Amino acid sequence: MPEDPPPPCAPPHPDLRAPYLDRESAAALAARGGVPAPLTPDGLARWQRRDAARRPRPTLRQLADGGRFEAAEHDADGVTVVSGRPAGADGALPALLYLHGGGLIGGNAYAVLPRVLRELARPLGLTVLSVEYPLAPAARYPAPLHACRTALRWAAAHAGRLRIDPGRIVLAGKSAGGGLAAALALLLRDGGDPAPLGQLLLSPMLDDRGATASARQAAGHDTWDAVSNTTAWRAALGPLHGTPDLPPYAAPARSRDLSGLPPAYLEVGSAETFRDEVTAYADALWRAGGHAELHVWPGACHGFDTLAPRSALSRTATAARTDWLRRLLGCAA
Repeated sequence: MPEDPPPPCAPPHPDLRAPYLDRESAAALAARGGVPAPLTPDGLARWQRRDAARRPRPTLRQLADGGRFEAAEHDADGVTVVSGRPAGADGALPALLYLHGGGLIGGNAYAVLPRVLRELARPLGLTVLSVEYPLAPAARYPAPLHACRTALRWAAAHAGRLRIDPGRIVLAGKSAGGGLAAALALLLRDGGDPAPLGQLLLSPMLDDRGATASARQAAGHDTWDAVSNTTAWRAALGPLHGTPDLPPYAAPARSRDLSGLPPAYLEVGSAETFRDEVTAYADALWRAGGHAELHVWPGACHGFDTLAPRSALSRTATAARTDWLRRLLGCAA
């Protein structure tokens, strides 16, 4: 079959200027050689090979980090789940079902776990369950979403074995994983499943249409631009991409009903492609009577906290996420 043509890059609006970029983020981006070239369909296979090579999978011993954590790998009815919890923690802990980023075309459950354990699990006394969902284009919608639901149902059914509290499971994810977490919350609501305690959505990938002002403004400036985003969505949705009747479980921004969802924490950078779709989603949650907390980090590009993890902005963002989870879970300060 012939290759899909490269996705169009919308011309910038004459009233849009290059977004302000945080000084430390800009320095870190420059040190890495600047903004990466956009991802196009003809380069997808090559990109996936590079992505796999630069995201090594730590062993369980490495995940244990010198005895600081207990780590294990589980077969969750055919879906791999990697878990970690603070070593020596007693009783059933709250759990974070974490869905990794990577545009639905990259990433893995193992590489993200050390940071999530260090930043969230240890200070809050959480178990993290990181899901190895299948990637596009080999696995298109709804396969990744259904894998995440399978992992959640398995975790709830095996709460005793995992030493987690099934009534205190929070959906969480970054970028593509944030979009999957939002979609999973919708799917669980509509399917009559027990509701998770909350949803932690970090720069979530929510809208396949890419028609926002921020998508145009960030073109050529963000680490994940509109061309790359369209390439990823096309790989993930195939012929469903851009169709008017796309199910909201495929792209949560398409939902016309955001009522009855668990409390949400949303964050996004002011200088990233996803800014407008994330802020619109928060507004839609509020309009539906929902409980949502939104943070727009000034001058942050996509993945700013990975790009410059020790920057003042990254430390502030980590503290805000931790504080929200602490309040949600009722953890001691």
